[in-house]
Amino acid sequence: MYQLAQANVAYALAAHDDPRMAEYMARLDEINQLADTSPGFVWRYLTDSRDPAQREFDDPRVLFNMSVWESIDALHAYTYRTGHAEVYAARKRWFADVKAVVGGHALAMWWIPRGELPTVADAQERLAAIVANGPTERAFTFKQRFAPPA
Repeated sequence: MYQLAQANVAYALAAHDDPRMAEYMARLDEINQLADTSPGFVWRYLTDSRDPAQREFDDPRVLFNMSVWESIDALHAYTYRTGHAEVYAARKRWFADVKAVVGGHALAMWWIPRGELPTVADAQERLAAIVANGPTERAFTFKQRFAPPA
């Protein structure tokens, strides 16, 4: 059995404490809590993008998120059918175009054996793979999905 790992990055238009980011930062805990209580949610990498000591990428304006879900459908429902959809729709107010982030792909999804957890290094490698090769079984997107291994 497999579960879905996902990692995404966003490039903030300003530092986390800049007034332009205030609305987004004010909703961050709410959106994370919504994920944590959504059907099909398994695990979330605990990061605080407000903490300058915790950086997965060298640039402090790159915000990183990684989680594990029971299925693509569960992640899709959270992303597009909850309060997260409202924040996602407004993302251009706070974040640069996806082409400014890791070369064009801000999301990578991949299958992991049930019970395993992805690492930051896994996520960075999958994000790099999707930039280099486009969506494949190694790293894919909602638009170009791959089934779990047989």
